[in-house]
This record gives sequence, structure tokens and C-alpha cells, in this order.
Amino acid sequence: MDLDNHVLKLCQDGMRAEAEGRLADAKVLFEQAWAGRADDYEACVAAHYLARHQDEPTETLRWNQEALAHADAVGDDRVAAFYPSLHIGVAMASERLGDLADARAAYERASGHVAALPADAYGEQLRTAITDALHRLS
Repeated sequence: MDLDNHVLKLCQDGMRAEAEGRLADAKVLFEQAWAGRADDYEACVAAHYLARHQDEPTETLRWNQEALAHADAVGDDRVAAFYPSLHIGVAMASERLGDLADARAAYERASGHVAALPADAYGEQLRTAITDALHRLS
């Protein structure tokens, strides 16, 4: 993550606030990142984090879809490793809303992007989430 980028720095600070349990502070930082976005890449990242701080599943879905739309508009490899997480976010929100067909389709789309994930614990966590969800929804 390019921490010379103001929006990405706000998101990094928001993730740190999340880790420390300061969820209200994190949401404010992600909202500031969204307000300060200058391009689709920044919008994708900020919307992705804002989705995690919504109270209503419909808003969570909307923000995840917003992040995905901006990722699609980026058009380069900067967002390649985001796609599994973005699709998982859409899938989880769809599942919470009871739309299991859309959830399964989103998990399948996430599965199509796992090659871009890093070979680390985070990548494995996402791979497992996708596999478990597809098994659960089959």
C-alpha cells in the first residue's frame, strides 16, 4: 500500500484503529478516505473498508458493490488481489439478506480470482472462506 497516498494512509490508519477496537474512529477515517478519493483505485479501497462498518446488510451490500464497480473501472493489476475479498464481501452481504443464489454466484466469482491472492495466511483465509461457503451453499 502506497502510504504517500493520503487516502491509502487514512485507510491504513483506519485498519489500525479497527485492530485496536476503536471502531467508531475507524469508520470516521474510512469516511474521510471516501471523501478524499481522487480516482477509482482510491474509491475502491475506501468503499471496501466502509462496507465493513455498515449497520444494515443492504448498506453493506451497496458499499461492497460500489467497491467492486470502482475496481472494475481501475482497469489494471493494482486491484487484482482485491477481487476475491470484494466478491466475498458481496457474497456475505447477499447471504445475510437471504439471497443465496446471488451469494453463491459471488463466491464463484471470488473463486475465479484466487490465483491473485498472496501465498500467506490472509490468502489462505480467503481461499478457505470461499471453499467453505461454496460447500455450505451447494
